[in-house]
Parts: sequence; C-alpha cells; structure tokens
Amino acid sequence: MTDPAMTDVAVLLSVGRHPVSGRARRAATDAQALEMALALRPRRLTAIHAGPAADGEALRAYLGMGLERLTLLVLPEGADPVDALIAHLHRHAPSLVLTGRQAEDGEGSGMLPYLIARGLDAAVVPDVVRIGPADAPDSAGLVQALPRGQRRALTVTGRLVATVHPSAPPARPSAFGPARRGVVEPVTAQAAADPFLSDCEHRPWRPKPKLMRVKRGGSALDRLKAATESKSGKGQLLVNPSAEAGALAIYDSLVEQGMLP
Repeated sequence: MTDPAMTDVAVLLSVGRHPVSGRARRAATDAQALEMALALRPRRLTAIHAGPAADGEALRAYLGMGLERLTLLVLPEGADPVDALIAHLHRHAPSLVLTGRQAEDGEGSGMLPYLIARGLDAAVVPDVVRIGPADAPDSAGLVQALPRGQRRALTVTGRLVATVHPSAPPARPSAFGPARRGVVEPVTAQAAADPFLSDCEHRPWRPKPKLMRVKRGGSALDRLKAATESKSGKGQLLVNPSAEAGALAIYDSLVEQGMLP
C-alpha cells in the first residue's frame, strides 16, 4: 500500500545532451528520478518539463519508460523556468517532487531544486538514492548518499523536494512503442528571459587535452621514457621562509615559467 505522504508525486524532467555526440536525449539523473517515482506506484504521477516546444521529441524517451502523459510548459528560448514550474506545482500541490541534481544543458547550476523548494515552502533533501514509507505516519523514509560511499537514513514529514544521486538505481530502457504512443501535452506558460543565459555563449563542454612534451630524436625507447616517466620538480623547498623570501621565490618561479615578463 502506498504511503499517504507519497500518493501525489511530481517529477521534473529536462532534456539532456550526449557527452560525445551532443545530441538531445533524456537526462541521466532525471531518468533515475522518474524510475524512482515509478517504483513508488503513487496514486497520481505528474511529469513536467519547462522549455521550448521543440523539446517535445527528445522528451519522448521518458514516455518510453512507462509514462502515458507528460506536461510540457512551453516557454520562449532562454526563458527562466523557475516561476512557471512553481506556479504549475502550486496548482497540483504534490507531496513529493523528484528531480535530478542538475541539468546537462543550459546553465546547469544545480540551483533549480532549491529555488523550487523555496517557492513551495518545502523541505529539500539532495542526493537521494532510495525513498519509501517510514514508520511515522504521513512521512517518507529516505536514504541519502554521502561522500566516500556512506549512506544516511532520514525521515521527512510534509512537502518534500528531493534530488537524485547518480548512484541511485539505474533507469529502465526506453521502449519505442510506448514512446510514440505517449502524449506530450503542451501548456503555454509565462516566463521572463534569463538575463544570465542571454549574455552567454552556448557550446558543448569538452575537457581540454593535456599536451605532452615529447623528446625529439634518439631511440624509440628514449622517446617512450621521455613521454611516460614522471620528472621531479625543479623548484626549491622553503621551510618557514620569511614573507619577503616566499614572495621572491614565487615571483622567480612565475618569471621562469613565462607567466611574468
């Protein structure tokens, strides 16, 4: 039997980006949040996405996980979705809101769950890996991920916003048939443009490759050693130096590395 504290569940979903191809896809942790919500078997499950109307096709991967309907709050490109999401959640008044830690596209600051919780006057618990009924009435039992693989059990009463940790149970695959049969329901929403995003240049993030200094000439073994061996630093060790001596050593090092003329 479903706990009364988790009969009405809302899941906030975003459009992710594949780290290699950059193609639109379902966001990894948002899909895990939906998987957690489906496992709860709530009386009412509301899936919500706020963004441009063009996001509808990428959202069908969530429908393929077993959703029959997904609400798309249609916003202009670059608009801030916080106010629209808060207004929509106020109308539905879910007892539990699940979402990923941060978006894979756009600003991706991870602040949205906290802003939503403040707007709903709800508690917020980050990095949840499991959720279920608790011993106390009208409360939810959560397991929170901590650094170094540790876990912490929590009992929360009242309205709750929870973000899902990547170590939570993985999301089920998306089936093609249900993804095409599911309904993406567009709802026009009002939102102001985000001044931060309007001044930013959008491009996929990729780590910069580290340049290696390869020794020219010599045998193949000498070149391999030069490329793989770790060399000791050329700096000097100062033990309890005076302020003047430390500053002079830093200045000389910056000049030697070419960072200062």
